[in-house]
Parts: sequence; structure tokens; C-alpha cells
Amino acid sequence: MEESLRAEVVSVSGDQRREELNRFKSFKPFKTFKSSINRSEVTVAQVKPSRALDGVKILAFEQVLSGPFATCLLADMGAEVIKVERPAVGDVIRSWDSVVKGLSSGYVWLNRNKRSLTVDVKKAKGREILQELAKRSDVFFENYAPGVAGRLGLGYDSLAQLNPRLIYCSLSGYGQDGPYRDVKAYDLLIQGEGGIIATTGYPDKPARAGIAIADIASGMYAAIGILLALFQREKTGQGQWIDVSMLDSIVSWLGYFPHHYWHAGEEPARVGMRHHYVTPYGPYLAGDGQYVNLAVASAADWAVFCREVIEKPELLEDPRFATVEGRRKNRGELEETIENIFLGRDHQHWLAQLKKAELPHGIVRGIAQVLAHPQVAARKLIREAESPVGKVPVIANALKMSKSEARYERIPALGENSEAILREIGYESSAIAELRREQVI
Repeated sequence: MEESLRAEVVSVSGDQRREELNRFKSFKPFKTFKSSINRSEVTVAQVKPSRALDGVKILAFEQVLSGPFATCLLADMGAEVIKVERPAVGDVIRSWDSVVKGLSSGYVWLNRNKRSLTVDVKKAKGREILQELAKRSDVFFENYAPGVAGRLGLGYDSLAQLNPRLIYCSLSGYGQDGPYRDVKAYDLLIQGEGGIIATTGYPDKPARAGIAIADIASGMYAAIGILLALFQREKTGQGQWIDVSMLDSIVSWLGYFPHHYWHAGEEPARVGMRHHYVTPYGPYLAGDGQYVNLAVASAADWAVFCREVIEKPELLEDPRFATVEGRRKNRGELEETIENIFLGRDHQHWLAQLKKAELPHGIVRGIAQVLAHPQVAARKLIREAESPVGKVPVIANALKMSKSEARYERIPALGENSEAILREIGYESSAIAELRREQVI
């Protein structure tokens, strides 16, 4: 019987007790079992928790960040992810640092709930292992440079012949076609190519986004694509190839910038901590050296801000600041005025004023403050996962689903699941020993 259908029967009344319990244990379909007895005679004490992706098998030929991020999201929701790593070396991100009791912070972040299989894919026997696993998988994921998987006999066309239902996801810097197909890509390079650096920072100092935004964006698109393909397969019975690129992902996040260029010929200026098109909006330094973050996003908010927060109603009479576009056009004068006003009182005063006026506001927190945030605690965003060095804290999956609670299970040591995985696909002890001698695994 499928795991999701198993249940423990604690009481069955009448002469049917032994007969029905034996039928249940024989793993006949649960539907048949349910229909054969009176519902009132069975008490279900416990049903194993189910998750949205229980039973989905993903073979992840992945490395570093974008790919592992995508498969981590899916593993959290129940997918079985077999992570393919190089023998003795592993995913390159394992060596980026050793801050988590000797483990890499990046590896700990991205690889909970996965099984680690070490395979030398340059050897024929290694490729045979992955081809056999692909036959049994729902998804094959790879985030190497275009063409790498294909040259190893692990491309879409080859694996789809072995498993027509296979969903094959490729994630790369620039995609599987086009003039930049073979250009090497990392997050920072894509931030530059995709317009993020040019629109971030201050007028005289461009900057990168503080997180690996191109990796994360493309990983999220890959996870969404896999889910959509799984859903479509329910209707067609067929797998498909998903082509995700970091550049595509980040360009799709440029939002209103392209529209201002197409329709007004504007290249967005770098505005530091401010909003490109709405002002006042962003952190303002108070007199005690603390930032107060605020958003004035409508005409009504502007009126309340002037009258009740900074107590300067005369600004409402200034025609330069009468509209959103006017305030943006005259940003320099308006920002200087507001900055000087905020320097006149401490941040607690301004937070109290904003709260009283019911305008959106907050503070600018460092990482230590974020991890101690009362809302982070209330939402249980810090969890624990087992690892080779014991339990370690991890940030929770952001999805809160009433019928599919995310899991936070073991972060694997390099190759710790290799033997078990090989046995599951039919390898005997002698064959596994031979693979080790030949340094295939």
C-alpha cells in the first residue's frame, strides 16, 4: 500500500475484527478496505502526515546555489531528492566555508531533506547508475553549462527515451540557445548583465544586491516550472523539457523599469535607499543615528504624513509636491527637507508618530536583530535539522500550507546514501564493492 494510505486501526468491533485487520495488513487497496466495513466500527488513531510532493522522485545533477535552492524547496514539501555529487569532493559549495561546526553554510542552507549519492559521471558505470535512476524518477534536474549533461549521455533526448514521463529541468546562466548560451555565468555577473547593478546603489557608486538574487530567482522559477510540468503530466501522461536561465529570471524581475524606458526614454537613476518613483519612501536617519523606514504611497498618505507625522501642513500647499510625479521630479528639494526634519528628533519619536498616524513603517535591522525578531519567532522561521555534526539551526521554508507542512530532515554527509540507493535499484554487495574499487562511487 502507498505510504500515504497507511493507517493504524485500533479497534474493530464484532466478528469482523480479525478478518478485516488481516485484509488491511495484506495491503489491498485502502478504498476496498474502507467499503467493506461500517465506518462507525473503525477508529483511525493515526495517519502518517502527508505532504504535497510525497512520492515525487527527483534526480538532481546539481551544484552550488541555483539548482540546490530549487530542489530544496521541493524536498521541503516531501519530494525525494537524490543529490549527485563527485566522489571525495562533493558539491563545490561544500568547501566555501566551514562556519557551521565544520560544515559549509551554503551546503547547510540548501541541502536538507536530500540523499547524497557520489558518482563519477565521467565513467561509463557511473553514467549507467544515473540512467537507471532516471528510469525510476519523475524529475531529472541539472544546472551545469549547456551541453554538459548531453555529452555525458544524460541529456533530455537520451533520458526521455528511457522514461517518456520524465520531466527534465535545465537551469543555466543564459539558457539553452542564443549567442550567450556558452558564456560562463555566476550570480554577480548576471546581476551586471541583467540591469541589477546599474539600478542599485548611489549615483556615484553602483552596487550589487546583497543576496544572490539571480541564483534565487532562477531557482524559484525552476521549482515553479517543475510543479507546472508535474501538473500537466497528470493530463497528458508525458514529461517535457524545462529551460530556465538566470538572465531570463532576473530580467523578468525588472518590473516597471523597462516601461519607463519604452514609454519615457528613461534610464532609472540609482537612488540609494529610496524608491525610484515614489517619495518619500525609504529609511530616514533620525537624530540618534537610527534609521526609520517609511512608505508614503498615495495622495491620502502624503496628506497624513505632512499633517500628522512631520507636522508640516504647508508642504501640501507647495505645487511642486502636489502629485507623485511632482514629488519625484523635485525629489532633491523634498528629500533634503524631510531628512533635516527627521534629524531633529530621535527614532522613537518618529516611530510613535508613524504608528499613531497608521502609516506603514519599520526599522532597519541587522541579521542578529532579524533572527531575534518577534515575528520570526511567532512564525517559527528558525527550525533545526540533523546533520553530520548534530542538529543545526536552519531557516524555515516560507510556505505555510495547512495540508502540507514543510519538513526539516537530515543534511547528508558526502555519499552517505550511496550504498542504500544502489541497493534500491538492484545492485548487490559485490557489485557495489567493485564500484568502490574502481572509484565510480
